[in-house]
Amino acid sequence: MIEFNYETDFKLENEDRIQHWILACIENYGFNEGELNYIFCDDDYLLKLNVEFLDHDTLTDIISFDYTMGKLISGDIFISVERVRENAKIFNQSIENELNRVIIHGILHYMGFKDKNPADKEAMTAEEDKCLALLNA
Repeated sequence: MIEFNYETDFKLENEDRIQHWILACIENYGFNEGELNYIFCDDDYLLKLNVEFLDHDTLTDIISFDYTMGKLISGDIFISVERVRENAKIFNQSIENELNRVIIHGILHYMGFKDKNPADKEAMTAEEDKCLALLNA
């Protein structure tokens, strides 16, 4: 089950479409949908989580807590809408495209993709692009 929760005034316009897309991406990689919670928030909310749980005193666009067991994808994905908007400007992307990239980024982590070094970041971006193509197909 995929649920969207809001801790800010932002709201997805097309929850059903995004849910179906996330599920298609998960199944495309041979995984199954478990309990997935997306929590859309602001920078302050996410910064508090970053400090408390990860001991990082920095702003970020996403923090994911992975509860995946085997092929059953589960977790809590916190997304700062403020960071997504700022990053969209920096990367010259639409807010919608940047948001969708971040939405699927957490799922890709749950499936084992990493982004700690340049080669891993390049591979992660390629996988994000594959998933974004499914949404826009």
